[in-house]
Amino acid sequence: MRKLVYYIAVSLDGYIAGPGGEYDFYPLGDEEQAAAYSSWINARYPETVPHFAREAQGLADAPNRRFDTVLMGLGAYGPGVAAGFTSPYAHLRQYVVSSTLAPDTDPAVTVVPNDPLALVQKLKREEGLDIWLCGGGILAGALLPEIDELIIKSYPVVAGSGIPAFSGAFDPTLFRVTDRTSFDNDVTVTHFTRR
Repeated sequence: MRKLVYYIAVSLDGYIAGPGGEYDFYPLGDEEQAAAYSSWINARYPETVPHFAREAQGLADAPNRRFDTVLMGLGAYGPGVAAGFTSPYAHLRQYVVSSTLAPDTDPAVTVVPNDPLALVQKLKREEGLDIWLCGGGILAGALLPEIDELIIKSYPVVAGSGIPAFSGAFDPTLFRVTDRTSFDNDVTVTHFTRR
């Protein structure tokens, strides 16, 4: 069965973006450190690089290794649309959960107006690679019962406020660490599996 994997960057205080949706505050280190980190990430998860940036990063023909489907909330999808990218992950099946987004925003994107849990349960029964939950925090909170794994890129910065990684009702859910990698730029990538 396919898994739902929340793969996300997070500040030390649990924010995936600033109050205005910004994420440029994540420190990457010097040029050499940033290159080593990006190379490691891109080798394992090339499909998480947006379609418009794949060629510049040498990933134009890279196969999908872990995911063949991406699931986004409007907050995760919106910045790309504002920049003119209505199909940010054209190399994946793309779903956006939103009750306000026009269903014909892009023919390569399926807009799901409600019931993301039913969508994920249906997708999990299909054949294929895993499903990448790209964000945001409200959608992650709604889908917490279906999240099988977390891949958390933890950056050494305190944001102070912003968009939390999970937003929703109090619902303690246990995960266990299955792998952790640290980088010279003080970023850690930790894999968690639901207990």
